[in-house]
Amino acid sequence: MRFRHALGLVASAALVLVMIPSTGAQGFSYDDLKPWQRRLASGALSDALGERPAAARQAVTGFRPAAAPDCDGRRGDNVKVNQNCLNLTDPDLAGRGQAQNETWIAANPADPRQLVASYNDYRRGDGTCGVSYSRDGGASWADTTVPNGFTRGTAFGGFPREYWQAGGDTSVDWDSRGNVYLSCQVFKRGTTVTGDPDQSSAFYVFRSTGTGGASFTFPGRPVAEHADLAGAGDFLLDKQLMAVDGFAGSPFRDRVYVTWTTFDADGTAYIFGAYSADYGETFSAPVLISSDSPLCANTFGIPTPRGSCNVNQFSHPAVGPDGALYVVWANSNTTPANAADNHLQMLLAKSTDGGASYSAPVKVGDFFDLPDCATYQGGADPGRACVPEKGPTFNSIFRAANYPYVNVNPRDPAQVTVTYGSYVNRNSREAVGCTPAGFTGPLGNALYDGVKTGGCNNDIVVSESTDAGASFTGTAADVRTLATATDRPGQRTTDQFWHGADYSPLGKLVVAYYDRQYGGDSRSGFSDISLSTRSGSGFQVRRVTSSAMPPPTQFGGTFYGDYIQVTATATHAYPAWSDTRTAARFLCPGTGVPGVPPRTCTAPAPQADPANDEEIFTARVPIP
Repeated sequence: MRFRHALGLVASAALVLVMIPSTGAQGFSYDDLKPWQRRLASGALSDALGERPAAARQAVTGFRPAAAPDCDGRRGDNVKVNQNCLNLTDPDLAGRGQAQNETWIAANPADPRQLVASYNDYRRGDGTCGVSYSRDGGASWADTTVPNGFTRGTAFGGFPREYWQAGGDTSVDWDSRGNVYLSCQVFKRGTTVTGDPDQSSAFYVFRSTGTGGASFTFPGRPVAEHADLAGAGDFLLDKQLMAVDGFAGSPFRDRVYVTWTTFDADGTAYIFGAYSADYGETFSAPVLISSDSPLCANTFGIPTPRGSCNVNQFSHPAVGPDGALYVVWANSNTTPANAADNHLQMLLAKSTDGGASYSAPVKVGDFFDLPDCATYQGGADPGRACVPEKGPTFNSIFRAANYPYVNVNPRDPAQVTVTYGSYVNRNSREAVGCTPAGFTGPLGNALYDGVKTGGCNNDIVVSESTDAGASFTGTAADVRTLATATDRPGQRTTDQFWHGADYSPLGKLVVAYYDRQYGGDSRSGFSDISLSTRSGSGFQVRRVTSSAMPPPTQFGGTFYGDYIQVTATATHAYPAWSDTRTAARFLCPGTGVPGVPPRTCTAPAPQADPANDEEIFTARVPIP
């Protein structure tokens, strides 16, 4: 039986997609997504719709006795955010019951001592939306349990409750009155890993009312709900992010905005948005953001039911002090200049009426995505891009993509800054031994000459508008000429990727990112975290991590999250990242049996020795 989706509105005006039976072939699941949809799909969505392949569930050998985890909360001046101690997970499920990744963090504009961080949290077994909060400027943290086990089932067959199996893709933000909001995607897994065919998913917003992230409203308030009780899987919600208008003088003060991607069976991937004008209690009907544009000249034969910009992902909203809303995203509807050209583009739309409507897309700039993993990393993680290390090893195989963030200077609403990764840039281009070499296939992953032995390296580039988003420095300029936030001598030949960005209340731009400029990181696949602070026409760069982090090993080394974020107060920046410096622990073979008490062991993994955990860390970094 095949299913089609129908669009409807419930009383709250949230988007509800109800699966209606119709005759024909069986609907698709993740494996039936078009290759470009699988390439763009977030880690949370990919994980939701299928168990990781056997190749990603590597057997563990070479166990070595080790002390139980010490649950250390610090590494130098790096502070652990999640407050759990590492669970002992069976080796074939490494990461489950353990990992935290994909971070967001926000400071209270009215009280910089209050911080809230969110992340994918696997400690209960499957992923969920994790939250931690600090009341002392990040010196110490406590965990919150988000009440997302079930929501009202009105949109899901009219039952009193819909129970959710997993969640993730979080973001957090504050309003002007001291309330915190959490955006959380939840989903059911379907028959790939359970006996339950339900493959429903939804976006919910939870509000922490005056408790600084210590507690949240229940149940979550729906932004978009996709009812798929029969498991057809032919319409998928993905990659939502949220922004709150925290400016007391804004005409849309305290409005909550959420943007996301929809993947449809026809191969399209459009960007939508919704808003709440009542503190996250109800949300508007969805509005198309990635509208038709001559900038999207190449539709690749894919249907265009909502316009020619039909292959998009990684939307991010941000609000200016005048209440203007900006949404930036990555778009693939570009026309190559020749067979080797594989540039894509970042687009941006603006709303001046509180998210009710949006301008036509404006080009922020071109970018080049990270290279195909399987081509350069010994066949690992096929269908995905990654950040290959230099040299003959294949340690760095976690899925990765270049995405944009948009920020507005709170001191100057006309200054709109977009930061994003690009594999071709002023430091990585043909003249230094990095040459685009096309795609793996139509809308596939990028290929380059110079990945493992040449001059290729990813940078975080900056494209800026001084006319409130009407045009950007990258609109007409080659990305090879754009300014970067990662232009120190050691960064010009090494990778910087997965960044976060924010303006301080005083108008200082800060950018945090994974950085391979230190020691042997570029050849081992290790990484550090650095912070760039704009100073004049350039950036001051500071190493944040107290030591290098090895490549991740959980989830077979293929999943480390999709993004990170940083928040800035008037005096300090607080990057939040997923950290791999804690060794994973396993039950030692032959122990925990009659006569042999259980003991803990470490063990090597193909990507790093010992195998490691993924935890959330932050640091309090002065803004010069």
